[in-house]
Amino acid sequence: MNHIKKLREEAGISQAELRRELGWSQPRLANYESFLRTPGLDESRRIVAALQKLGIDCTLDDVFPEKIESVA
Repeated sequence: MNHIKKLREEAGISQAELRRELGWSQPRLANYESFLRTPGLDESRRIVAALQKLGIDCTLDDVFPEKIESVA
């Protein structure tokens, strides 16, 4: 799970703005935002850097929080 779309929308940044900053196609970014694909570490770092460049104060952990499994 990631918070790409949530952070982007909260900051008032369009998907088009973010994908242009990344130099990616719209379907590629949409697939990551809708969880159809999972970005690798390099792509994740690029997404965070692009969000930061667009004015969002975030870290890798903010955008891609660690999934913690509960132990019963």
